[in-house]
Amino acid sequence: MNIQDLINAGKGTVVDVRSRGEFMGGNVAESVNIPLDEITHRIDDVKALEMPLILVCASGGRSGMAEQFLSAQGLECYNAGSWLNVNYMQAQKV
Repeated sequence: MNIQDLINAGKGTVVDVRSRGEFMGGNVAESVNIPLDEITHRIDDVKALEMPLILVCASGGRSGMAEQFLSAQGLECYNAGSWLNVNYMQAQKV
């Protein structure tokens, strides 16, 4: 299943790994903000979210790092890249 399919089906949780300030400047509706530098300390919070995790940031770099870490923890997650792309996908939801 690709990211657009997950969004269309309403499955999973969009997790924005940007800083709080970046997140407050704009974000995907109903997304959760867990900054990249907090993920290791908030792993229980992350594990409590509905899987799969759709990880976003500004360009895909930080969400890629988050995907590597979370996948190593056995969590189903996908690097969706820029939050703007996912925001657009949400707007196009069928």
